[in-house]
Amino acid sequence: MAYRDLRAFVRALEDAGELKRVPFEVDPVLEIAEFADRSVKGGGPALLFEKPKGHAIPMLINAFASMRRMELALEVDSVEEVARRIVELLEMKAPEGLMGKIKMLPKLAEMGSFFPRTVSSAECQEVVRTDGFSLAELPVLQCWPEDGGRFITLPLVFSRNPDTGKRNCGMYRMQVFDERTTGMHWQTHKQGAEHYRRMAKQGRKRMDVAVAIGADPATMYSAILPLPPDLDEMLFAGFLRQKPVEMVKCKTSDLEVPANAEIVIEGYVELGELRTEGPFGDHTGFYSLADEYPVFHATCLTRREQPIYATTIVGPPPMEDYYMGKAIERIFLPLMRLQLPEVRDIAMPAEGVFHNLILVSIRKSYPGHARKVMHSIWGTGQAMFSKCIVVVDEDVDVQNPREVAWKALNNIDPERDIQFVMGPVDSLDHASRLPNYGSKMGVDATRKWAGEGFTRPWPGVIEMTPEVKRRVDEMWKRAGL
Repeated sequence: MAYRDLRAFVRALEDAGELKRVPFEVDPVLEIAEFADRSVKGGGPALLFEKPKGHAIPMLINAFASMRRMELALEVDSVEEVARRIVELLEMKAPEGLMGKIKMLPKLAEMGSFFPRTVSSAECQEVVRTDGFSLAELPVLQCWPEDGGRFITLPLVFSRNPDTGKRNCGMYRMQVFDERTTGMHWQTHKQGAEHYRRMAKQGRKRMDVAVAIGADPATMYSAILPLPPDLDEMLFAGFLRQKPVEMVKCKTSDLEVPANAEIVIEGYVELGELRTEGPFGDHTGFYSLADEYPVFHATCLTRREQPIYATTIVGPPPMEDYYMGKAIERIFLPLMRLQLPEVRDIAMPAEGVFHNLILVSIRKSYPGHARKVMHSIWGTGQAMFSKCIVVVDEDVDVQNPREVAWKALNNIDPERDIQFVMGPVDSLDHASRLPNYGSKMGVDATRKWAGEGFTRPWPGVIEMTPEVKRRVDEMWKRAGL
């Protein structure tokens, strides 16, 4: 059964021994962040702070901060199950004959159950305030000492494409400036920023935006997924949770938000209005610098009677976002293999902070194959931000960075096997020569072929024979080792 809401997920975490309640007062300014950082790096549980200092609303953090918690969030024994479901869906073929069509009906019915469903009333609107409210009521974190202020870090930000009317849900940090205004950190490559640009081009003055905080875990997780622009995140959330997401119309705009949300901030962005936002201790482990971003104006606050504030922190890896990203890596591998069937596996090590390093193993079939794979990845969605791509042969375990480093460093001639290209880079890349534009590197660490100009003998890897291993296995026990 899909989780009805965030509190159902909290109960599941607690039942599984994956949550710790903190019953005493802890300050949302720096102290809670330090708790969360220590917990995730020490393999600790999710944390529910029952008394954030100065606030009556409890706070949940690190809810996704382990692979076990990701499995609980998606209600699977392994995130690979989600990948298999995607493969099954993509491999569905048109049925032949009456029996084939009859057998297909359950699958078609299942697909129909993914679509979001609009409801007329919702828990997220048990309390509605269009006047006399303040964002200071929320236990918003200041995560790191040099942050520009307090930031809402786990928001589901809803906007609508002005050309197609299709909704988008993204997760963009929001610096709280005062009681009713925040920053809206729309990086230039994100869909929220694209909607903003399109409205500006049309001469619009305002853009409606709604922000949901806290929902069932699959719905929250869907906001960060690298989905195609025209695929509704709420539809994909329905696929993940095997049950439609119930949506309710906002009180002050035509946007819809998850009915099971804990808190909703309705408002708008004034097109052309910018304000300095940041610095912010980011997932790179460095501060992203202050810059100009749109301003969000809150016009209405709705919430449950007794809401839970969901949040996260990012910083030097590994942190909660690493585990969320690792699940994305496993879930979307089948989609990558649709376009690149030669890819056997991919890995994004924590130290690579997602966009800085991708390790790829391939079944090499022709000269230059590794370079073809690099360029294909750079041409695919958000993978275009990959600063370094290392391609190895299929016998290399890319989930083991030590093995990759050993074999790659042995296999390359740097001048021959390293390729540099120019293109878009992640907005958080502080080392690029220009914002959002810089160089990227591909490393062909595969075994080289004569067709690639390599004519020297290629040595084999040192390995003991299986027969000797078996004999020593027995003697090892006799030796008491």
